[in-house]
This record gives sequence, structure tokens and C-alpha cells, in this order.
Amino acid sequence: MNDAPHARLAAARAAGLLLGFAADRLFGDPRRRHPVAGFGAAASALERRMYADSRALGLAHTGTLVAGAVLAGHAAARLTQRRPLAHAALTAAATWAVLGGRSLEREALAVHALVERGDLPAARRRLTHLVGRDTGALDEPGIARAVVESVAENTSDAVVAPLVWGAFAGVPGLLGHRAANTLDAMVGHRSPRYARFGWAAARLDDVLNLPGSRLGGLLTAAAEPSRAGPALAAWRADAAAHPSPNAGVVEAAFAGSLGVRLGGTNRYGARVEHRAVLGTGRPAGRADIPRAAALARRVGAGAALVAAGVALARAGRRR
Repeated sequence: MNDAPHARLAAARAAGLLLGFAADRLFGDPRRRHPVAGFGAAASALERRMYADSRALGLAHTGTLVAGAVLAGHAAARLTQRRPLAHAALTAAATWAVLGGRSLEREALAVHALVERGDLPAARRRLTHLVGRDTGALDEPGIARAVVESVAENTSDAVVAPLVWGAFAGVPGLLGHRAANTLDAMVGHRSPRYARFGWAAARLDDVLNLPGSRLGGLLTAAAEPSRAGPALAAWRADAAAHPSPNAGVVEAAFAGSLGVRLGGTNRYGARVEHRAVLGTGRPAGRADIPRAAALARRVGAGAALVAAGVALARAGRRR
């Protein structure tokens, strides 16, 4: 059996993941005609036709859209599987489209700049780009905590997890994960309208992010070796008390690594959540926002290297 085509395809996948990660770091999200925006428009149109207060219809909505994204990725990958350069370019484009690390960092640092200027009202408004909680009454520590929590959670969901799926499943994995993650953001949040219809999207997103969040926690510890012990200790002690099986891992690890305390009370309209405290350090402050962004950069770079290595290693096992 000639193993060379498999090796070349694996090398193309690994190169594409690294190039796509580099494109995200250099350029952030595409400014115009973002494919995720197009997917969101299609999801909204299908929701208007299918919506009912029903888990079954929500499952059909989620399954149709995620399966469509996976099949589109599979079809595109098949067209390039005999052309390694084209396959690397396709993987790079898909990776760039689904990652959100650079845009996440820009938003976090934009909030930090407003806090530095003392313009808390503007910082609260800008913060709504990052979080779903009510921001109108947050003081400076509350703003800092919200930013650090968002940076931690979204580094896992929008950087590490898609790279994991890209490593194991290529372009279909990248597109399928981003489809599920987008649907969770659109219909998976808890509200009277989506309590049943969004159930499938929320549960699927939880399952798909399980490996990424665990890798994200490990990379958080590895990214700051002198703080690896506190990061892992906070993960072990506090992550399980978080309402999300994934966000709790990376938020606790970030809290331990940065030496801060996260968690507490969040307001979402009429709903109030009293979340467990993560970490044993001081309250988060404005200086911790750029520290969290720098930590997230290192975690993302580590995830890209791990994903490329896994893609190559899988080819070796196949041979």
C-alpha cells in the first residue's frame, strides 16, 4: 500500500491549521461577508419556519444545520484530497473563518482602554460585545472580572476546541464545531423562548467543547509554568461548581494562573445567577485584562501546535 498520499494529506491538514491560526492572529475575523454571518442568517431563516416550543423541532433545527455544515466541509475536502496544496489552502481558509482569538483579544483590550481612561459608561457598553450579562451597573472590578471570564471561556470555545476538531476531522470538523457553537449562541441560551427549542443546540455545544476545554485547562497551566500549580489546583477545586462543564475548567485555570478570583453574582435581565467563586486570589482588576489576553495568546498558540502535531501523528498511526 502506498502511504505517501496519506502522509501528504496529513501534512497539508497540519499546515492549513497553522496557517489559518496565523491568519486569525494577523487579521482577526474577515471584515466583510464573514461566512459565519451567512450561516447565522440561514439559521435564523430556518428558525422562522420551524420554531415551536418543542425539543424535537429544536433537535431537527440543530441537526439540519450542523449536518449541512459537516457535509459541505466533507464535499469541499474531497475535491482537494488529491491536491495537497489546495487542501492546505482550504483548511487554512476554514480555520481562519472559524477561529475568533484575535477579535476576542481586540474587544478585551478595547474595554481595558476605556477603563484606563476612566470612561466606565463606555466600557460597560463595549463589554456587551463580549458577555451576555447585564453590564449597566458594573463597577471597575466587575468589568474586569467579566472580561477575564469571557477571554477564558471563549479562548476554549473559539480557539482551542475548533483546532481540536480540525486536527481529528479536518474541514468537516472545523465547520461542524463552529455551526454548533454559533447555534448555541443564537438559541442555546436560557430564556422562555429557547428553553426547549434551544436545548439540543446547548447540549451539542457542551459535548463538542469537552475535549477543547480540558486541553485548554492543561495549556493554561503549561503557558505559565510558575503558576501551573495554582492553575491546576483551582481547576480541581472549583471547576465542577460552575454551571458549565466546559467554561468552569478554563475559567478556574485562568483564575489560578493569574492569581485572581472569578465567579460571583451575574444578572441577566430578571434572572440572577450566584455562581461559585473560582480561585483563591484577589479580585480581578484592570491590569488583569491584558494579562488574560496575553495568557490566551499563549494558550491559542499551544493549541495550534498540538493540533498540527495530532494531525501528523494520526497519519503515522494510519500507516
